[in-house]
Amino acid sequence: MLEQLGLLGLFLGCMLAATVVPFSSEALLAGALLAGYGKWTVTLVAALGNTTGGMISYTMGWLCKWEWLEKYFRVKREKLERMRDRVAKYGVWAALLTCLPFVGDLIAIAMGLMRVNPQWTLVLMFAGKFARYLADTGLLGLTGWF
Repeated sequence: MLEQLGLLGLFLGCMLAATVVPFSSEALLAGALLAGYGKWTVTLVAALGNTTGGMISYTMGWLCKWEWLEKYFRVKREKLERMRDRVAKYGVWAALLTCLPFVGDLIAIAMGLMRVNPQWTLVLMFAGKFARYLADTGLLGLTGWF
């Protein structure tokens, strides 16, 4: 179904991938490139979608109670407490690392729990995610995934 949505499907898929939904955006990225969309367009749409999902995770941390995170989103309190300690060390700069697989969602939730500045979180989160997709599409001159 997402392949029929084109760039909107890429945006939505990348958004979901940046939340607690266990999903990877690389397959969608590859599909969009194979469908003929330009690398810059794919990179921007993927980064915007993934940043939107990251900010959803951040907002969950800001608004949700521990019990809700554990019960409804299956976020382990121990892992989140460890991540909160790491975020405390780096502050808003931790937003650059929300692009990392497996731990990026926890970083975003922990930043919300700690009420890290939302504007700078958004800016740095986008920068990290954009750099990731630049690498994935090969636009950084690195090998990337494709």
